[in-house]
Amino acid sequence: MRGLTNSIKKNLKSFKYAFQGIKFLVKEENNFRYHLLAAMVAITLGFYLQVTTTEWLVIIIMIGLVLMAEAFNTSLEKLIDILHPELHPKVGKAKDIAAGAVLLIAIAAAIAGIIIFGAKFYP
Repeated sequence: MRGLTNSIKKNLKSFKYAFQGIKFLVKEENNFRYHLLAAMVAITLGFYLQVTTTEWLVIIIMIGLVLMAEAFNTSLEKLIDILHPELHPKVGKAKDIAAGAVLLIAIAAAIAGIIIFGAKFYP
């Protein structure tokens, strides 16, 4: 029983740390806030335009992927800044690639949004 209690406490701490990470992203990262704003717009439009269950699934998955990509990008940037604080071309490339990954999924999400919401405005 003691092992189960310790396991639960450990899991609760993990959630605490995860929520601290999300809080940091919301408070400190402008791009994350922009993505959250876009997510709120998409969700509001989804309710207003009464999207289907399948469309909701696509919207929620795309929101999750964009926010996740932004979180990974921020995490990588913070880690690189600690490990290699001076400017270096290869370090810059790693940061650019991570930012590019966020851009790619954000473009994919925007295209999905245009397809889903555009069909509601122009059936």
